[in-house]
Formats: sequence, C-alpha cells, structure tokens
Amino acid sequence: MSKTKKDKILQQVAGFIARNQLLAADNKYIVALSGGADSVALLLIMKALGYDVEAAHCNFHLRGKESERDENFCVSLCESLGIILHRIHFDTLTYAQLHKVSIEMAARDLRYSYFEQLRRDINADAICVAHHKDDNVETILLNLVRGTGMNGLTGISPRNGFILRPLLCIGREDILEYLEAENQDYVTDSSNLVDDVQRNKIRLNVLPLLENVNPAVKDNILTMARWIAEASTIVEASLDEAKAKAVSSLSVGASSLSVGAKNHDAKPTVNDSFSIDISKIEEYPSAEYLLWDILKDYGFNSSQVALVAENLHATTGTSWLSSSHELTLDRGRLILTPLDKEEDRQMRIPEAGTYVYTELCKLKIEQKEINENYTISRSSDKVCLDAQKVKFPLMIRRVARGDRFVPFGMKGSKLVSDFLTDQKVALPLKRRQLVVADAGGNILWVVGKRLDGRFAVSPCSKSVVEISLLS
Repeated sequence: MSKTKKDKILQQVAGFIARNQLLAADNKYIVALSGGADSVALLLIMKALGYDVEAAHCNFHLRGKESERDENFCVSLCESLGIILHRIHFDTLTYAQLHKVSIEMAARDLRYSYFEQLRRDINADAICVAHHKDDNVETILLNLVRGTGMNGLTGISPRNGFILRPLLCIGREDILEYLEAENQDYVTDSSNLVDDVQRNKIRLNVLPLLENVNPAVKDNILTMARWIAEASTIVEASLDEAKAKAVSSLSVGASSLSVGAKNHDAKPTVNDSFSIDISKIEEYPSAEYLLWDILKDYGFNSSQVALVAENLHATTGTSWLSSSHELTLDRGRLILTPLDKEEDRQMRIPEAGTYVYTELCKLKIEQKEINENYTISRSSDKVCLDAQKVKFPLMIRRVARGDRFVPFGMKGSKLVSDFLTDQKVALPLKRRQLVVADAGGNILWVVGKRLDGRFAVSPCSKSVVEISLLS
C-alpha cells in the first residue's frame, strides 16, 4: 500500500469525524481494543490524527487460550505505542445464566457497562468503537431479516450517546490495507469464522452471494440507508406533528387514574396513560403506521397494531393487551394504560391520621372545629365533611358494581359508574377509581372527583372531617 493510500484513509476518517462533529482536539477518548484488526486500526488512526486516547480491553474468558492471547497482545501493543491500557475480566457464562440472556448479549451488556463506568472514572469524553462500513451493511441486513421499521434500515449511527464510531466511512479492506502499510499485526477471533450466529451467517454466507449478483451491493445498501435516513427525518417530523394532534396525556393521580387536561407538549413515558383521538389518526395518510409509531414503545408488535387499525370502530370496551399495557376503545378514542399491578384491596381507617393506600394515594384525615375563620376547601384533592354525619371506621377501596352516591350539587342519587361516564372518565380508568365509604357503606367521596352532598358541611355544622390527598 502506498503512502498516498494510507494518507487518503486518514483524510477520509478525519473528514468523517469533522462532518459528524464526533471528536474534539482537546478531549480524552477511550478506544475499545479487542486486539482484532478493526480495533487496532482505530487505535492507530486516532493516535495518528493526534487525539488523546487510552485503550480498554475486556477479557470475557470465552475462548480459553485465545482470550489470554488477545489480552497479552493488547498489553504489548499499548506498551509499544505508549498508550495507557485498562483491563477487566468477566465471568460471562455465569452472567448469561443469571440474567437468562445469550452469551452474545451478556458480553455486550458487560462491555458497555464497563466502558461507561471507566469513562466516568478517568473523566473521558466518550468511548470510540471500531464499527466500519461492512459492519453497517451487516447490521442493515440483520435488521431486515429480523423485521424492522424505517429506522432499522438507516444503519449504525456515528454517535449513540457516549459511543462514537469514527471508522464508519471506511471498509474492512481499507482497514487491512492500513495495517499492512503500518506493518502492524493483529489477532483473529476464531469465533468470527464460524457461521453459528446470525451476524456471522450474513457475513460469511449471505453477503458473498449478494456480491456475486452485484459486486457493488455493499455500496448500494449504504446508499439506500443514507436516503432512508434522509426520508426518515421528514417522516419523523410528520409523525411528531400528527402525534401532537392525536395524543393527549391522562394524569396518573391518587384517585387511581383520572383523565387530566390535554397536554400535547408533555411526551408520554412508559408508565403514563394517554388517550389517542381516532379521528385524528384517520386523518393521517397511514393510520396504521402512525399507530405503530405511537404504540411500539409500549410492547405492541406490528401484528397487534394492524389488528387495532382494522377495528378502530369496533364496540366500546374492545381491548388489546401487550406485555405491559392495555389498549381500550372508548367513545372515539383509544385509551392506553399500564397493566394494573396493584391489588384490589380495602384499607380500614379507624380514626384521624395519615394513611398510605398506595404509592400514589396517601390520605390525611383531620377533625376540626368550625369557627368564623374556617374556610371550606374547593380543591378536588380535599373534601370537608360534616363530622356529625360521618361514621368511623372509614374505608378506602376501588369502586364496586352498584355503588351509588348523591353527587354534591345534585338532588338524586346516581351510580358512581354513571357519574364517571358523565365525567368522561375512560373505561379502563373507571375500574381503578377509588372511593371513601363510611361505617354504614355510604360513599362519602369519589376520590379526586366529587363528595356526596348528604355529608357536606352546612351552616349548622359544628365540626368537620377533612380528607386530603397528599402528593
């Protein structure tokens, strides 16, 4: 390899780093060093470009003497280059068994956890790994085989948090040529030569077949990925706009789960509940794709989403379950809620005090005399009851079938279920609604919603029982 070709590779990598704003001249970086050709080339190239680097090697003890050979090679290499080397040993098999994951996944978890801890310990700015163009092609094909959305076809990102990939602009042949020019040897992981895992099968079997069909297949795949990435930014902007119109947060409150005000600016989290306006979904060019983008982070797969999209106008109460969430049709909307893990239990409240029903529901019960300075609370999180009418012990529980009360401001009684319907509380949330009842079984308070008017403070009341929800 000529010096010109070597310099060209260095220029390629330097240009890629600059375009993607990956590295800064004054920062410190960790290079993940296995001893293989890719990581050795990364270390040499970053050193040649003048970056402040330290190396990190993981011994997973999976390949017997080969593992020891690789570690010794990395020690010798770093000594010859004057680069600090950090080393760690893992019992990877035991970790995989304990966590019930594959050996491949165990090694990945251990490796990246260690790199991040080391980064913090030595105050490094990021971790550089040696993924290159060929790895990118393999990843795209692997995602395609496994089944993926648009993002899976965009390939490996140059930056993922504190993980940087400066070599994505060059291929495996470039790396080998660079090492040859540097007269630098490396070690070979024999497990990469056996087609026993999916990635190896793609590398050893699939790609050679595709190259027989078209020698430019790798470049074509990467070009496709680049165009898909560009299209993805447009699609993501469109999806974000559509989701802002369709998705409304549901507040998770001490009353169990209650419908809150619309908050399009707040992005729902995995533990949140939210409402999806079906009419807004159907305005989008692809209702199914929009639904998939909304629901994919909540355990729903593409087959389930397709079924939901086909049944947007099914009977109210129709529901679908993922491993973590429930999706329910409710009067022109879809309601997503986390699966209920709380026990349907009752708590006896014998006297005034503070009581913890759940993490979200803490009640404070106080008895007070009414004087001229007393002010009746108008807050939904606090009710004031005529103490003479309240019979202890109280009970906090979930609403039950047939529960009735007289909503404050009304004359007649009403089923709590009907009241909640009038309040536009979604079906899955109604089941979790909490009530406070007295010793006679009378509903005193539909928690966070309405007290029973028969127990309200009147001008004749001399003392009051205050029930407050504590945050």
